[in-house]
Amino acid sequence: MEYKTAQNPSASGTLMRLVPVMLCFFVMGFVDLVGSATNFVKEDLNLSAAQAGFIPSLVFFWFLIFAVPTGILMNRIGRKKTVLFSLILTLVSLIVPIFGSGYYTMLCAFSLLGIGNAVMQTSLNPLVSGLINPARLASTLTFGQFVKALASLLAPYLMAWGAAALIPTLGMGWRVLFPIFAIVCILSIAILGATPIKEERPDKVTGFKECIVLLRIPFVALCFIGIMCHVGIDVGTNTFAPQILINGFGLSVEEAVIGTQIYFYFRTGGCLAGSYILAKMSARKFFAFSVVCMLVGMIGLFVATSQLMVLASIACIGFGNSNVFSVIFAQALNRQPNEKNEVSGLMIMGLFGGTVFPLCMGFAQDAVGIAGAVGVMTLGVLYLCYFISRIKKA
Repeated sequence: MEYKTAQNPSASGTLMRLVPVMLCFFVMGFVDLVGSATNFVKEDLNLSAAQAGFIPSLVFFWFLIFAVPTGILMNRIGRKKTVLFSLILTLVSLIVPIFGSGYYTMLCAFSLLGIGNAVMQTSLNPLVSGLINPARLASTLTFGQFVKALASLLAPYLMAWGAAALIPTLGMGWRVLFPIFAIVCILSIAILGATPIKEERPDKVTGFKECIVLLRIPFVALCFIGIMCHVGIDVGTNTFAPQILINGFGLSVEEAVIGTQIYFYFRTGGCLAGSYILAKMSARKFFAFSVVCMLVGMIGLFVATSQLMVLASIACIGFGNSNVFSVIFAQALNRQPNEKNEVSGLMIMGLFGGTVFPLCMGFAQDAVGIAGAVGVMTLGVLYLCYFISRIKKA
């Protein structure tokens, strides 16, 4: 059973509640800093590809552990309070790296970041669903992903500038982005905390079993796997794109950040475009177009013979993957409208794909080279090709 956010009859009232929620989406994007940060940690500590791949894997491991319990927590304390709790966890994760850059310090920080993000993604999306018309859920969530992508896009710039000492870093180098993001996180806590959002308590409080049993519903299970593939491709691309440029064209870590930047440029643009297109076009058609873009990008990475071809392929993947999450998530929520908290927990648990894919990609790269890592992501794209037909039948 779900919390139902009281609807405000005024459009301006709804907008005033969406603004602080969208700032939370920006904070949600902080988790994507792990891709670029992994490459800096890899160079600083001279890690292997498998060891470096463990860092983003650890971040997204916590989605498997905390997503469903968060769905249960929402039923007990409400969505807004759960989001505020996630912001506090995120703030702590951003403070830890300010005091050190050792391997275990970074693992601790990224673990806390992963836990906070798991709680946030589970609770924030249902909070949005209670504020808007269900017919506009996919487009609204996509706009939230656009806001999230702005933070993702900003992170590699801050790290590169900090590493090159182009901004005052207080001796922290690339880690200067942590205190900057911490300030934004504090602002988000203050604004959301001051925003009144009324919620009705459910008739009963569900438990872990009630959430997991939803996986028996075939379409919900397919959505779960689709989310795994989406986030695996997302984390895999922004983590391994710089390594493709480093290994293939001899770029330095600072120069290779352009791969991550290109990915987030086009993912950000795709989210902005998708927030409009999904309000006009069927989700199935736009999802199909998005997946085709990703498939073209993967093929491009296999056959690329120049840096420009690599960047063009990364751009295709970024644009294509920008709207996959929103479509799948909205499909799942709308399919089970009376169990949004539980479904949200399951879908966010699917972000565990961010653990599975980088680990597999790291081992594949160590075994057969960068083509092995690209091959793992391609398997995820092929599954999404299959999922297109399931949207049509849903």
